[in-house]
Order: sequence, then C-alpha cells, then structure tokens
Amino acid sequence: MAGPPVNVSLREYGRGVVGGLLFSLPLLYTMEVWWSSFTATPERLLVALAATFALLLVYNRYAGLRQDASWREVAVDSVEELGLGLMIAALMLWMIGQIGDGHASIEVLGKVVLEAMAVAVGVSVGTAQLGGGEERERGMRGDSPDEQRSLRSQIALGACGAFLVASNIAPTDEVEQIAAESPPLRLMLLVLVSLALSGMTLFFSDFRATRPHDSRAEVLRGTVGTYAVALVTSAALLWFFGRFDGSTFTQGAALVVVLGLPAVLGASAGRLLLIGTSNPEHSDGPSNR
Repeated sequence: MAGPPVNVSLREYGRGVVGGLLFSLPLLYTMEVWWSSFTATPERLLVALAATFALLLVYNRYAGLRQDASWREVAVDSVEELGLGLMIAALMLWMIGQIGDGHASIEVLGKVVLEAMAVAVGVSVGTAQLGGGEERERGMRGDSPDEQRSLRSQIALGACGAFLVASNIAPTDEVEQIAAESPPLRLMLLVLVSLALSGMTLFFSDFRATRPHDSRAEVLRGTVGTYAVALVTSAALLWFFGRFDGSTFTQGAALVVVLGLPAVLGASAGRLLLIGTSNPEHSDGPSNR
C-alpha cells in the first residue's frame, strides 16, 4: 500500500515539530528538569521511554490523525513521533547551551530523554489536532472584507498568543541563564530558528486558518511581522518582571532573543488557534445556508 505523498508527510512533520515545541517549551526552559538528569538512572530513563511510547500508542490509536489505522500503523507513527521528540529535544537543549562539550554522556542522555517525553506527546497532538484538512481550502483564497482589516487583528491575536506562552517563562531565572551563556552566534541561530518556525507555522504546515498560497513577499512580511510582535511582547514581559534592571543593552537584547523563541511560537500557532475558534469561516462546523 502506497504511503501518503511527500508534501503531505512534510506538512505532518511540520505540524509535529511546531506542536512538540509549543507544548513542551516551558519544560525545555525549566532548570529543575535539567537538574533531574543528574539523578536519573539508566533504568529510570528506560521506564520513562517505555511509558512515553505506551502513551503515544494509546493516543494515536484512539485520538490520532488516522482513526482507521491498524495497530501496526499506530506503532510506526508512535516510533516516528518518539524519535522526532528525541531529536527536537536534543537540538533545542544544544541551542540553549544545556548539552554539548563539557557535559557528561549520562547527563546529556538524561536531559534529552526527560525533555523528549513532553516533546514527543506534543508532536503527536500537533500532528493530529492542529491540521487544517480539506475544509481549509474552501473560501481561503477569496479574501473577505474582514481580511482587509486583518493587520490590527493579527497583531492583537499574535500578541495574545505570545503572551500566553511567554508569560509562563519570562519570570524564571532560566531565561537569564541561557542568555548569559549564549554566544552571539548561538543567539543569531535562535533568531533564524524563530523566523523559520514562524514561517513554517503560518504558511507551510497546513494548520487551521493558514493561507498556503500567499506570495513570497506576503510570506516574508507575515513571518517578520509575527516575529516583531513576539519580540515586542517579550520585551514588555521582561520589563514588567524586572529582568532589564541593571542590564546593558547587549544583555537585554540577548534576553529578548531567548524569550522570543517561545513567544513567536505562541504568536503564530496561538494566533491560528484563536482564529480557528473565533472565526466562523474557519471552523469545522456546518456552514450557514
């Protein structure tokens, strides 16, 4: 039996990556989870992986993307999601300076496995629940009059989404620690990854309320605009919690960039979720006749 087309698979993976990060970033930025790796034994890590895999099996079987999938297909999907969760967790931990040279192998393994538990579940939920489906194709190309006033509404919804995600992280000491330990090149990498995640979420992952047929200029404008909203929201939250007190401009900019990654996920994915639940044209319910 032939598998799904490549573009469909790529969109599913894109939704999985965004969902995995959206639902797990607070844990990825949590110091207590990092410290847990020092006390996690290999046996405990194996139990954690087995429990996560069992949870993925149950979720994919009864609430996953393909309701008519066999147990074999469910198992394959679960293995892919667990592997993707491990890769995302390892990459994110490296980007924020929590694994790499100077870290013991058992510490690295513990951090990756512990963080990957939440990431893998987020991957599964993001793949199954955040897809747009065929109903997105109806009516999305013809911009309604409301679309002409969408700039202010998109800014407002983006700020709300960024606030919902980033406000859970801004008061923590982890933001300051990551910013202090991140060299300029790593901060630039965080900026590029943030922009890539924003563009992927808004335009390329087939989320609800996305508009995949926009021109390159519109994609660039939407991506950069969303990131700008995320940075402004991040700066406002950091100022409110006193994180700029006594900081130089360079230190403050590093703080904003570090918090900007979770904020831009909230601004883009959160905006789409808010649109999907508030705009009748983008709902899954029956249309008015």
